[in-house]
Amino acid sequence: MLGLPAHVTACLFDLDGVLTQTALVHNAAWTQTFDEFLRQRATASGEPFQPFDPGPDYNRYVDGRPRADGVRAFLASRGIVLPEGGPDDPPTADTVNGVGNRKNVLLLERLRSSGVQVYPGSVRYLEAATAAGLRRAVVTASANGREVVAAAGLEPLLEGRVDGLVARAQGLRGKPHPDSFLAGARLLGVDPTRAAVFEDALSGVAAGRAGGFGYVVGVDRVGQADELLAHGADIVVKDLADLLDAADPPAPRPIGDATAEHAAGERGTA
Repeated sequence: MLGLPAHVTACLFDLDGVLTQTALVHNAAWTQTFDEFLRQRATASGEPFQPFDPGPDYNRYVDGRPRADGVRAFLASRGIVLPEGGPDDPPTADTVNGVGNRKNVLLLERLRSSGVQVYPGSVRYLEAATAAGLRRAVVTASANGREVVAAAGLEPLLEGRVDGLVARAQGLRGKPHPDSFLAGARLLGVDPTRAAVFEDALSGVAAGRAGGFGYVVGVDRVGQADELLAHGADIVVKDLADLLDAADPPAPRPIGDATAEHAAGERGTA
């Protein structure tokens, strides 16, 4: 009744774009951060200002990644290299971590002003998974995972959380590496082959495939179904509610599928 293979006993959900509608808030904060940074550089150098594209740039370089990885990947696409700095850099610092912290300040301001909305279909799915006895955890690159889950009222439906703070404490590599999802499986006490990953980010589905998970569900919120499949999704839906009462899903593609391996390789460390 949940649209998953029979061997799956646990669900690992990305947060932004899968359970909560904070992806738009993240995108807006990234756009403002990068545009201000790029405009200052253009003014100083006399070169034309080329703004951050909230479509391709966000999906390709930022979505689903830890903040520092997103900053590094996007700036590298523009031929810009900044000093790394440290996680506690002030948001005014022109370092990778400083730019990332600047984005987080803007994000928190937007969350305070607009709150956190959930996808109703995702709440229905979480309730159904809970009723069916499946284990459930959220796996997110966001360092604000606990606050977002609490503000969205999802705590009663989730048993555990692996977020950006956990990743930093445990030295977990960001998506498309599978480290955070593997940590989520360990947290729930299940083998990855018996867990399903739910992701809307290209880097996230690549992480699910790279980790050898039993099923990878791509959630297409922005019209990138083909890319989600190419990066390793077994199935793509527009909303998690589409899986409820669905026909038996196709068998997961074998681990080591050439297309998925190629996609994961393309999304290597930024």
